[in-house]
Amino acid sequence: MQESEIKIDKEGIWYYRGAHMFRKEFLYVFFENLKIDENGKYLIELGEERCYLDVEDTAFVILSVFKAHHKEDGCDCLFVNLTDDSIEKLDLNTLQIGCNNVPYCQVKNGKFKARFSRKSYYQLAEHIEQSEDGKKYFIRLNGRNFYINNN
Repeated sequence: MQESEIKIDKEGIWYYRGAHMFRKEFLYVFFENLKIDENGKYLIELGEERCYLDVEDTAFVILSVFKAHHKEDGCDCLFVNLTDDSIEKLDLNTLQIGCNNVPYCQVKNGKFKARFSRKSYYQLAEHIEQSEDGKKYFIRLNGRNFYINNN
C-alpha cells in the first residue's frame, strides 16, 4: 500500500504532504466522510473515491471537557469538545487509560476512539476519584461510579 498524502498527528492536526491543513470547511467534509475499514485503517470515502490516512494515534482528539446539565435525561453529564468542533456527551462507560497514561474514550456513537489532549485530560482529572483501596479510579456522577479501565 502506498503512503498516504494525508496525515493526522497525535494532537489531531491534519497535514497534506507535510503542510498543515487548517481550512475548517475542508476538514468538516473529511470528518463527515471518515470511516474505518475492516483492518482498522482510517479512510475518507467520497462517492467512489477512497483516500487512506496516516493516523498517528486517533483521528478525533478531545480538546476540552466540561460538566453541564443534560436536558434530555435530566442529569448532570460531562461533555467533550472534539477536533471536528462537535460537542457530545461523554460516554463514561468507555473511558480507558492507554499507554503512557493517556486517556481515551469512544465517540460518534461508539464508532471512533478519541484521545484526550493534555488540556482536556486535566479537565477530566478534576472529576476523577480514587477508590478506598487505592487501586481503582472512577468518576462519580448522578450517584453512580464509572470506573476507568486500564489497557
